[in-house]
Amino acid sequence: MKATAPTVPRHILPVLVLAQFAGTSLWFAVNAVMPDLQRELGWPATAVGPLTSALQLGFIVGTLVFALLAIADRFAPRRVFLFCALAGAACTVGAWATVTHYEALLAWRFFTGVFLAGIYPVGMKIAAQWYNRPGGSGLGAALGLLIGALVLGSASAHALRAMSGSLPWPTLMLGVAALAAAGGLLLFLGTSDPPHAHARVTTLQWQALATLWTDARVRASVLGYFGHMWELYTMWVMVPLVLATRLQGAELSWAAFWVLSAGALGCAGGGWVALRWGSARVACTQLGLSGLCCLATPFVIGAPTLVFYGWLVLWGITVSGDSPQFSTLTARNAPPQAVGSVLTLTNSLGFALSIVSILLFVSLSQTVSLGALLPWLALGPALGLWAMRGLVREELRTASRTP
Repeated sequence: MKATAPTVPRHILPVLVLAQFAGTSLWFAVNAVMPDLQRELGWPATAVGPLTSALQLGFIVGTLVFALLAIADRFAPRRVFLFCALAGAACTVGAWATVTHYEALLAWRFFTGVFLAGIYPVGMKIAAQWYNRPGGSGLGAALGLLIGALVLGSASAHALRAMSGSLPWPTLMLGVAALAAAGGLLLFLGTSDPPHAHARVTTLQWQALATLWTDARVRASVLGYFGHMWELYTMWVMVPLVLATRLQGAELSWAAFWVLSAGALGCAGGGWVALRWGSARVACTQLGLSGLCCLATPFVIGAPTLVFYGWLVLWGITVSGDSPQFSTLTARNAPPQAVGSVLTLTNSLGFALSIVSILLFVSLSQTVSLGALLPWLALGPALGLWAMRGLVREELRTASRTP
């Protein structure tokens, strides 16, 4: 009689989702309180740009180092997550303590980004350990909820900004630090290593990292992810500018929160549909829809209210909803002993590309209208759809053979 793989304990996924949300909240601790700091310290409006870039740069450096040294595959991922959550929380406390010194704040945000490299990609590695196997409930569905939590945390910066008038900024910063530390402890104490986890490696995984290019399946999902990243963060940055054509103040911040948090629906719903359709088809459907939203900008930016907000919500849902499925495909096809390193390197390169896109589009927005500029974001989805065509055909062939 054939043995069946043990089922995943029910508490694992909720703990992973809550811990991921708590840990990644570090990303936006300073951005949410910048209006208060600018008023109190006399900083210019442009001060938020370098602070955001410092954290993004720290994340890119951190993920690159983690990938090259195979940190998530050489050491217990739960311990890596705990250490990085506590270290990131400490960096946020340091930022609070030295907040009047702008250069120190830049350094603290850089190191916060470095430690976030041990939270977001490592959380996906832990999910892959539990769910990327026979008998699991589906890695695509699990990562849909996990990355949905990240999207909701990202959008929460706008909600915090809208509430900043009633919450003092020290409370917000220290509260986020405490939340991140609690997330690390929750994951470490609330989960265990899966009984079937792949043995940890003892050497650097250069050949495994090369599969980003040498393995056709991994290359397809990674290029699809890069196309997604060209669009995603630039869209998030540009949404307040689009909303500013109709709203201002707290109303604008709340609207931005609802538009971006809709991406959590795309992630969770896409994970559920992927159980039936397959991850490649779900990813490409959402990527294609978000690309069409880019192209529709000239026609809907001045449209009636219902059409305008419907367009933004659909864009918010689909621009994020494909991300978990790209990660699922990469985790499934990467060498089992190096899943963490491959995912981390993919994140590093994707976020580096997003910075190029953000800087380019923000610069051009000073002289080019949004209606003429935003359709060019569709170049990313177009590349992603082209790269993913083989994986989609493979899923369709598999589906046609399934009774």
